[in-house]
This record gives sequence, C-alpha cells and structure tokens, in this order.
Amino acid sequence: MRIRKLSLLSLLLFLAVALSLPTLSMADAQPALPAVWTVQQAVRFALANSPDSRITRQRIDAARAMVRQSKAAFYPRLGISSQYSQTNNPMYSFGNILNLGAFNQSIDFNNPGRTDDLNLAAHLEYRLFNGGRDLAGLGAAKASVTASSSDAQALLGQLGFEVVQSFFVIVQAGETVQARQSQVEAISGSLAVARARFEAGALLRTDLLNLEVQEADARENLIAAQHGLELAKRGFLNLLGLEGGQVVLDPQPDMVLPVPLDTSCDRRPELQSLDAVIQAAEARVRQAEADRYPTADAFASYQVDKGYDPLEGSGNSWLAGVKVNYTLFEGNRSGAVIAEAKIRLIEAREQRRKLTLAIGLEAEQARLALRQAEERLQVTGKMVELARENARLNRERFKEGVVLSADLVDVENRLTDARVRQVAAKVGHRIAVADLRRAVGLAQFEESAEQGALAPASVANNQNKGGGE
Repeated sequence: MRIRKLSLLSLLLFLAVALSLPTLSMADAQPALPAVWTVQQAVRFALANSPDSRITRQRIDAARAMVRQSKAAFYPRLGISSQYSQTNNPMYSFGNILNLGAFNQSIDFNNPGRTDDLNLAAHLEYRLFNGGRDLAGLGAAKASVTASSSDAQALLGQLGFEVVQSFFVIVQAGETVQARQSQVEAISGSLAVARARFEAGALLRTDLLNLEVQEADARENLIAAQHGLELAKRGFLNLLGLEGGQVVLDPQPDMVLPVPLDTSCDRRPELQSLDAVIQAAEARVRQAEADRYPTADAFASYQVDKGYDPLEGSGNSWLAGVKVNYTLFEGNRSGAVIAEAKIRLIEAREQRRKLTLAIGLEAEQARLALRQAEERLQVTGKMVELARENARLNRERFKEGVVLSADLVDVENRLTDARVRQVAAKVGHRIAVADLRRAVGLAQFEESAEQGALAPASVANNQNKGGGE
C-alpha cells in the first residue's frame, strides 16, 4: 500500500513539473513588458532587445573569436596519423623491412618482395621565430575587438537617443491631440452660442456658417493629429524591437536629463573606434614587415611500424630537429604588401582627423540647438499665457455679441497654435538635451552607460585576463 502511495505521489509530481515546463519556457521566450513605459525603461529595453544591439554583440563575439585564432599561433601543433599499406615497390618495400627491423642478408635489394606496414605516428611542431608576425597579428585582432566594441557603443548611443526622441515625439503628439481636442470643444461651445443667437435673430447666417466650417476644419486637424500619434507609437515599438503592443507612456514632466557640463568630444565611441583601427593598421604594418625575416621552427615526431604479411616485425623511431626558411627573392611582393599596409595606416589617420572635425561641428550644432530650445521655451510659455487670456476675453465678448465669429475663430486658432508651439518647444528642449549628450559621447542615462560585454573597458579587461593563453 505504501509503495502504491509513493508511486501515485511520484506520478503527480511528474505531471506537475511537465505541465509547468511550457509555462516557464514561454515566460523565458517573451520578456515581461511594463504596463506604462518610462523613458528610462524604454532605453534600457531597446538596448537589450533591439535587433541592432543583438547584431553588435554578434560582431564583438566574432572579433573575439579572431583573437582566439591569433593566439593559436603561439601554441605548438600536435597531430597524430596512422596508415596501413602493402607494396612490392623495391624502394618502399625495402624501407618497410628496415622500419620493421626484419632485414637479413638473404634479401635481394632489387626485389625485396611484397611487404605491408601499419604505421602510427605523432608529430609535434612549434614556431620559434617569424619576425614578430604572429605577435603583430594578435595586436591587430585585439585592436579589432576594441574597434568593434566602440562601434557597438556608438550604435547603441544613437539607438538610445532615437528612443528618447521617439518617446518624446509621442508625448508631443499626445499633447497636440489634446490641444486640437480643446480647439474642437472651444469652437463647438462657441457654435452652440452662435446657433442660439441665430435662432434669436441676433446673428447672421454667414457668421454661423463660418463657425461651422471652422469646426469641421478643427476636427480634420484632430484626425490628422490622432493619426500622427498612432504612427509615432508604431515607430517607438519598432525601435524597441517589438512587433506590436499597447503604448502607454509616463511623460514624467519633472524629469529632465542633466545637461553635460563637459562638452568635449573625446568620449565619442567613434573616435575610440578609429583609434583602435589605427592601432590595428600599425600592427598590420609590422605584420607585413615581418615577411622579410626568416622563420624558424622546431619539430619532433615519433612513429611505430608493425608488419603482418608476409613479414612480421615491429620497430619504433623518432625524429627531431630545427628548420629555418628564408625567401631570397619573391618579386618584391613583401615591399608591395608593406606599402599597402602603410597607405591603409595613413588613410585611417586621415579618417580620424576628418571625424574629429565632423564631431566637433556636430557638438557645436547640438549646443546651439539647445540654446535655441531654451529661448523658444521661454517665448512660447509667454505666448500661451497671453493667448489663453485673450481667448477668454473674446469668448465673453462673443456671448455679448460684441465680437464677430470670424474674430473669435482667429483667436481660437491662435490659442491652439500657441499651445502646439509650446508643446513642440518643451519636447524640443528635451530632445536637444538628449542630442547634446549623444554628441559629446554620454549615455542618455547613467544606468545604461555600461552594457556588459559591449563596454570597451570590460573588453580590455577580458583580453588582459586571457593574455597568458
């Protein structure tokens, strides 16, 4: 009875685990998405889930694999081989007899007969010197890892900025929809007053029609704003690497990205990438120059021979030594390779100088754009305040019949335009700060500054740890 109970309990546990496995795998396959996105969560999610970030990680892994390939040149090469053969060729057959230790005076050198041999051999080879070619190749591979990591940082920095920009574009589109909706409601309220006055004979038909046309125009603008909001949300999901879903944002009106005090561009990953490219080019020059030096290799082998038919015997032998190779003439191939490598180095240095100028201009443009955004923010704030008060006064005067409908429509349009401009100024200021941070090589948020294996510093640490391989 107790055995049956244990069996039943085991079966129930097995079923419970089996039923839970699909749920766990589904949870792992689809990461949990926040119900309400903050801009920090959006940037963090995009840097981890976007196809661009995953592609950059694969490129860095490929560069690290190249480092491991280069390090393989510093290890000895060990191999084993085996073969079984039969022959009646006098030279090979006599060699088999000697290897098997089966020689005797009765053997005819010209016709030693048919022999067989089972050969087992181990070979060891190690390069002692090749003019520093392998060491230069390793340096070039490590520099390529740094360059790939810096390229990844640049791409993720651009991605982070685009996410911030897309986030606040949605915020702007949403507030624009609200402004257009307020315009529709204000004109609809004035239209209700106008219809009442028209029924009372205190308003002309043309004034009523003018308000109705303006209401239709305001509704059309509202539809266009709503469509723009949906497109902005779709672009936001695309940056996050999501195929679909609901987009609910927390605009965090009190959250402002810190404006960088140090606006030097030395932190830009693109410059760090080109520095690594220059290091790799210098290493390739040394690698090309190494072709003019001789190579020296140490080698050793040990083999076992066993014969079966018609001779039975066995023998062991070994071979060891050092060999040196030096090319006396190659048609000036090495000189051409060195010249090409030096040209690539000069090109990389010029690219670095060109990029430095371009980044300096880009950072200056970002600083000027931020200054303009700050000025626009002040102007539009005052503009909305004045337009709101003017609209309130004109609505009261319209109810009293002092203001024409055309004048009221102009006032409402100016208020809506002021609100839209203020929204654009607020969003433009936030985007300008984000763009300046990107232009000077800063992450949008400090918590996303380090992306694990993507950071050049961590890559360098990993290389240092593996340097003894």
